[in-house]
Amino acid sequence: MHLSDEPHRGRWLLLIHQLPPTPPYFRVKIGRHLARIGAVAIKNSVYALPATPQTREDFAWVYREITGGGGEATVCEARLVEGLSDEQLEAVFHAARNADYEALTEDVRAAQKAFPKRGALSVQRREEIAASVIGLKKRLADIAAIDFFSASGRVTLDGLLGGLDARLHEASGGAPQSSAGSMRADQVRGRTWVTRKGIHVDRIASAWLVRRFLDPEARFKFAASKGYVPEPGELRFDMFEAEFTHEGDRCTFEVLVDRFGLDDAALRALGEIIHDIDLKDAKFGRPEKAGVERLVTGIALTQKDDEARRSRGAALFDDLYESFTRKAD
Repeated sequence: MHLSDEPHRGRWLLLIHQLPPTPPYFRVKIGRHLARIGAVAIKNSVYALPATPQTREDFAWVYREITGGGGEATVCEARLVEGLSDEQLEAVFHAARNADYEALTEDVRAAQKAFPKRGALSVQRREEIAASVIGLKKRLADIAAIDFFSASGRVTLDGLLGGLDARLHEASGGAPQSSAGSMRADQVRGRTWVTRKGIHVDRIASAWLVRRFLDPEARFKFAASKGYVPEPGELRFDMFEAEFTHEGDRCTFEVLVDRFGLDDAALRALGEIIHDIDLKDAKFGRPEKAGVERLVTGIALTQKDDEARRSRGAALFDDLYESFTRKAD
């Protein structure tokens, strides 16, 4: 049983340490070890991990390393009562992992630029890029292993790395991989659509698209992304291993528009805005980005419940769609 499932046990593990002043590299060594296992600092010399058998073992190794090097350390279980809340500590983990994902995203985008604009790759260049992709995937797996609360950056990276695989295939002379218009709305009617908790712009907009253009009676479910197993009749979107999620450098909203062949100028405009907000790459440079981002952020700040966010967001995207439809006309 997960330790946090037991009400009398602490949800968190804390490592409290005091390191000797010399040698100076010892502090760096311990810091790197803590970073490698995904621990975050909540106070000077106080580090936290969610309480699981694996993290208990991870802290035990750090404890041995500290005491073996002449330092002092204590590992304890903890329940947060006053001050820092569970949600705030989870946010610290999210921020740490998203920083890791963001750094890796920049390297993936740099790898994308290695592809020629036209023509096939030479055998040597193909092998070099393939080796680079393998290394990037290994780094993603290492970050994902310590992503205890499913930070949002994982979905974007999965899509970008999948896009690298597709481009490598095409640049090596393979046929382009396309799913444009490959599905019909009647194939997904009557389903429950599942996505990660804490919905923001791409998930809010995608839910709006599903309800408005694919199934007016669609039901939605908000779940923890890590380890979620879909039930019969469920479709996942914008989450790890989902049926509909990021592909290449496209956000989930763009993928849904493409997959269902929704040829609509207003939807394309919305997709460009959502892309620029979600992927933060300024690909389309939409002038509406800042305003829409501010509105969606306001919804997220004032509505903690995901269904309330979806409902408020649906009204926003109804209005935005209408404005682009009239502009298109």
